[in-house]
Amino acid sequence: MLGMVEGNGHPYSWSAIFNGYDAEAMKACPYATIPDYLGKQPKETLGVAGAKVTHIWTDNPADASKVAKASLIPNVVDRPEDVIGQVDAVIIATDIGSEHVERCRPFVDAGLPLFVDKPMVDNEDDLRTFRRWHAEGHPIMSSSCMAYAKEFLPYRESTYDLGAIRYATVTTMKSWERYGIHALSAIYPILGPGFEVARNTGASERAVVHFTHRNGAEVVVTAIDDMYGGFMKSMICGTKDSAFVSFHDTYYAFRAQLLDFVKYLRTGQATTRFAETVELMQMIIGGIKSRENGGSPVRLADIG
Repeated sequence: MLGMVEGNGHPYSWSAIFNGYDAEAMKACPYATIPDYLGKQPKETLGVAGAKVTHIWTDNPADASKVAKASLIPNVVDRPEDVIGQVDAVIIATDIGSEHVERCRPFVDAGLPLFVDKPMVDNEDDLRTFRRWHAEGHPIMSSSCMAYAKEFLPYRESTYDLGAIRYATVTTMKSWERYGIHALSAIYPILGPGFEVARNTGASERAVVHFTHRNGAEVVVTAIDDMYGGFMKSMICGTKDSAFVSFHDTYYAFRAQLLDFVKYLRTGQATTRFAETVELMQMIIGGIKSRENGGSPVRLADIG
C-alpha cells in the first residue's frame, strides 16, 4: 500500500478491508468517516481470503506508522521501491492523476501488477504512457469504487423499465480532476462505451460538464468543491420512466473494488476492461481541455 495525499485516507480503509483493524488506533484516523463505516461492519466480515497488506509507505513518513498500527500492517518501508521483491502486487493509493506515471514506473519496470487509484491520469501524455504499458503486457488496473456501488447495481443490470435513456446527471463534491471520475464511473456502466463529446461550462472549482453519447443520451456531471451534500446523487431519465439514485454504502463499494483487483491478480479478468478505463480518462481529460478552452466542445476520440 503505497502513497497517501491530503484528502485521501485510502491506506487506512483499504488496508483495514484486507487486514482488519485495531479499533482504538483507528480512532486517531484523520478521516472520521472511515472508522464510522468500518465500525458498522461485523469484524468477521473483514479480510480477503489469501490476500494481506504487508507493507506501507506514505508521502509523509509520520503517517505510515499510524496507518500501520490502525490497519495491522507489519512492515513500514523507507522508500516505495523497498517493497520490490517482498510483495506480489502494489496498490498506488493516491488520487492525483498527474503523479501516477512516476509513482508506478518503478513497479512497471519490476514487473509487479499494479492497482492505481482513480483517476489513473489527468493528461494526454500520461494516458499514452499507460496505454503503452498495457500494450506491452504490464498488468495494470485502475477504477473508482463507484463502478461497484450497490445503489447503482439495478441500473447497471437493466434500464429497460426506463425506456431509452435520454438524460442523466450525477453530482459530486471536490474537484473535477480528483472526483469527477467517481461521478463518471457511476453512470458509465449504465450507458456503456460510446461517449463522444465533452463541454465544460464551469470553472476550476465548479465543473459542469456536458457529455453526448452515441445512443442519444445527454449526460451532465457536476463537481463543486464544497458540495458535500451532493456526493453521488444521480437522476436517470428515459422515455418511459425515471430513477433517482443516492449513494450511501462506502464500505461495500470499496470492498467490491478490492475483491475485483484480487480477482484480476488471480485470473487476469476484471469487471472494467482497460479500454473502458481509457475512455473514462478521455472523459476526464476532455472536461479539463474544454474548461481551458472557454467551454469549447472536445471530441473524446481525439484525446490520447
